[in-house]
Amino acid sequence: MSISIKVQTMDFSVGEQHGALCSDNKSDGAVVTFTGLVREFSSGDNVIALELEHYPGMTEQLLQSIAEQAQTRWQLARISIIHRVGYLALGEQIVFVGVTSRHRQAAFEGAQFIMDYLKNHATFWKKEHFKDSSNWVEFKQSDKQALNKWKK
Repeated sequence: MSISIKVQTMDFSVGEQHGALCSDNKSDGAVVTFTGLVREFSSGDNVIALELEHYPGMTEQLLQSIAEQAQTRWQLARISIIHRVGYLALGEQIVFVGVTSRHRQAAFEGAQFIMDYLKNHATFWKKEHFKDSSNWVEFKQSDKQALNKWKK
């Protein structure tokens, strides 16, 4: 079982990340990945870029804790989380979550759990940039509601 956590400014290759999850892995029958991208429309205006800041050290520790919870709960064998920070243009990759497990249901649920907890608990701050202005993104109620399904 392994966990890889990275917070970085540089882009990543989804193919390379998928390959690393599968490399020398003969026991897992499921690989689930999620990649989040900078989208154009949010808060009623056209976004031209997204800027992400984080609390170094604390962010990685929180991501590690989230991954460990998912690994224990679904017996995930491998977990990879990459989250980018800095100034990101439209269409750029923001986040990658990849998990492996023996069975698909555990992999799907584990990956979704990681994303839901990441959105609610990881120390990232997002600023949307528009043509003539910018604003910090507020916490979404829908993200908070997504946590309710994991309360067992």
